[in-house]
Amino acid sequence: MLKSILSAEDCAACRFCCSFRRKSLWETPLFDKATKEKLEKKFPEARFKKAGSESYTVDLLHLYKTNDSEEEAACPFLSEKGCVLSVDEKPFDCSIWPLRPTKIDGKIRVMLENTCPAISKQPLQNVKKLVESGLGEKIITYAEKNPDVIKEFHSEFFII
Repeated sequence: MLKSILSAEDCAACRFCCSFRRKSLWETPLFDKATKEKLEKKFPEARFKKAGSESYTVDLLHLYKTNDSEEEAACPFLSEKGCVLSVDEKPFDCSIWPLRPTKIDGKIRVMLENTCPAISKQPLQNVKKLVESGLGEKIITYAEKNPDVIKEFHSEFFII
């Protein structure tokens, strides 16, 4: 969804969004039950855990070697060549990163996670234009139907 402002090369070289600090496990992407079951068959080494009323996320706890909150663990679907999931298997969270739906004063808003190295090279105006061109409404509509994807507001977010 963000290909008009982020190149596949930049994303593949970085992979920041595909590794998770212990303190940032709230960022792990969500899967619906059907996708989770499909992936468990296709990738038996992947572990999942319940993460909301109707959602699952990858369980990374066994991948951490220390108790350091800054330690990172990679998504089990990340290879040397990038994400191994098909378009149909890729979680919505991943397809909109570094944008995030969050609630402010009871209203779903689109936020920009400012830790993405590739997006930080883009003028904020380019991101705003993309969100305003229909992507923002798509994110809000999805979040209304799938409230588990709504992230808690964090100080690192920019309101778009």
